[in-house]
Formats: sequence, structure tokens, C-alpha cells
Amino acid sequence: MAYIIAEPCIGVKDRSCVDACPVDCIYEVEDQLLIHPDECIDCGACVDPCPVDAIFHEDELPDKWKSFIEKNKSYFVGKTGLTPAQRKG
Repeated sequence: MAYIIAEPCIGVKDRSCVDACPVDCIYEVEDQLLIHPDECIDCGACVDPCPVDAIFHEDELPDKWKSFIEKNKSYFVGKTGLTPAQRKG
């Protein structure tokens, strides 16, 4: 399982979570930040720094944001060789 970034991040992209992540698995996309599910080590370091409380463990994601599980996972399908610049916007 991985951590998921949900709706409260849309339009905010504070990036405090990026700085806290020890494995650089958080990527900036058009409208929000996303966590690469295959790179996430489930450490939870990104949760507390998020000022909008948008990050949840996949098992604890509120029902109203369950669609973000697929959004986080599907973004990375077929993408390889992402660079630090793509990770940190």
C-alpha cells in the first residue's frame, strides 16, 4: 500500500511534503502533487507537513476521495525515467 494525495491538494501544491519525503516519490502534476505508488516506502513522513491535510494512507482514505487512489496510480502507468526536475516541479 502507499500514501495517497487527495482533493485538498488541488490548486495548493504546498510542497512541504516533497521536502519531507526521504525517497523523492512525490511528483508535481498539472493540478496537484501525486505519490508514486511503487516508490513510496509507506513511512508517512509526508503526512504531518501537509498544511491542507491531503495525504492519507490508502487504507485510511475517506470514502469521498477514494477516486484519488486510481488517479495517483494511473498517472504513473507507463512512465519510466522520471527525473528530479519532474519530481519537484
